[in-house]
Amino acid sequence: MDMLTGDAIAQARLADWRKLAQGLHARYVVADFAAGIRFLAAVGEAGDAVGHHPMVSMGRGYVDLELVSDDAVYRDDEGTEHVVQWVTQQDVDLARRITEIAADHDLTADPASVSVIELGLDTASSATIAPVWAALLTGSAESQGHGSPSDEIRDATGRIPNLWFGDADEHESPRQRFHVEVYVAPEVAEQRVAAALAAGGTVVDDSEAPSLVVVADQEGNRGVVCVAAPPAAQD
Repeated sequence: MDMLTGDAIAQARLADWRKLAQGLHARYVVADFAAGIRFLAAVGEAGDAVGHHPMVSMGRGYVDLELVSDDAVYRDDEGTEHVVQWVTQQDVDLARRITEIAADHDLTADPASVSVIELGLDTASSATIAPVWAALLTGSAESQGHGSPSDEIRDATGRIPNLWFGDADEHESPRQRFHVEVYVAPEVAEQRVAAALAAGGTVVDDSEAPSLVVVADQEGNRGVVCVAAPPAAQD
């Protein structure tokens, strides 16, 4: 299914939803957990009917939804087709249906409060350093280029922000250096560091291991694998 242009999405006039990054996002205010569950049960039935579902996050007093298609078709300037994550007509149609369901449940949308975090890194060699970031952030090489024709890092489950690579001259001083803190469960920390090293990264500081291990890619960009020490280690 073809990806929709920004104009086409705007013309759909989805009052409850906002286009952020690759998808459509909505937040609905709920009175309590039970109300959120009832709403999501109805949303699930609507998704079952069309074979498409939103990603969901629920907290105290709200339900967040994201609609995006994993099989949207993008055509570049040369006419080559790429399968990407983007909004398609099925997302627009389901968004309209969810808006109707929310109204039936007397829920109020709060579109001004939706937000998405992504990370950016300027580099002249994204293909070289991307495997390190794929391993460090998600533990999976498949996240490199997932849903994108570029080397962008995207976790299929949405656990972490996307990391995209901006163009920079090979000899240009970076405009911005950054690091990310990657919080993982204690039982996978060692494996996560090992995967980053296997992809070409290096450990630059493990003085506070296993709580903190600083890993750098081939250009010196740093990420920190963070874990909470188990109770026995704190005695």
